[in-house]
Amino acid sequence: MKRWFVMTVLVLLVSTGLSFASDPLPRVKLTTSQGDIVVALDSAAAPKTVDNFLTYVEDGYYDGTIFHRVIAGFMIQGGGFDANMKREPTRPAIPNEADNGLTNRVGTVAMARTSDPHSAGAQFFINVKDNRFLDHRGKNTKGWGYCVFGKVVAGMNVVRAIENVPTTSRSGMRDVPKTPVVIRRATVVSAK
Repeated sequence: MKRWFVMTVLVLLVSTGLSFASDPLPRVKLTTSQGDIVVALDSAAAPKTVDNFLTYVEDGYYDGTIFHRVIAGFMIQGGGFDANMKREPTRPAIPNEADNGLTNRVGTVAMARTSDPHSAGAQFFINVKDNRFLDHRGKNTKGWGYCVFGKVVAGMNVVRAIENVPTTSRSGMRDVPKTPVVIRRATVVSAK
């Protein structure tokens, strides 16, 4: 009886196209002037955020942008300015999905935003330490947090190299790398 049940379940799984192995997370490779970073995106936890990020990637938006804000022991932020500190135009902001249960830990990728919780556009950051104070705590202005939507799965050494570049003030902004750290290309890549 037990063997019959197991065989029936296996036949049903095969006939419906389901499998025991889940689909791999979509991945994006950021080819930077410091090296490559590969990020796995969690479309189950943050579907609108991942769709937004992938649309920017597929449109070539990130190609030629820089990591414009680098704070050692905190995070590296990019995706909004070119090497001349010219702000790139974005599509409309997306809703904040920070209430998805993911946390701002070392190597996670989250959306940057203004004080408006629902103002994220194209800019993102990579946490270089556990930044739990950025996590969702409540659906109010102070508690919304910053939406984590992925994690670095290769190239954390590159993230660390970027974290440690010398910075300065430029174009009214602080913590700008003295020598631009350019995202030469962002591409969707296979999980293999």
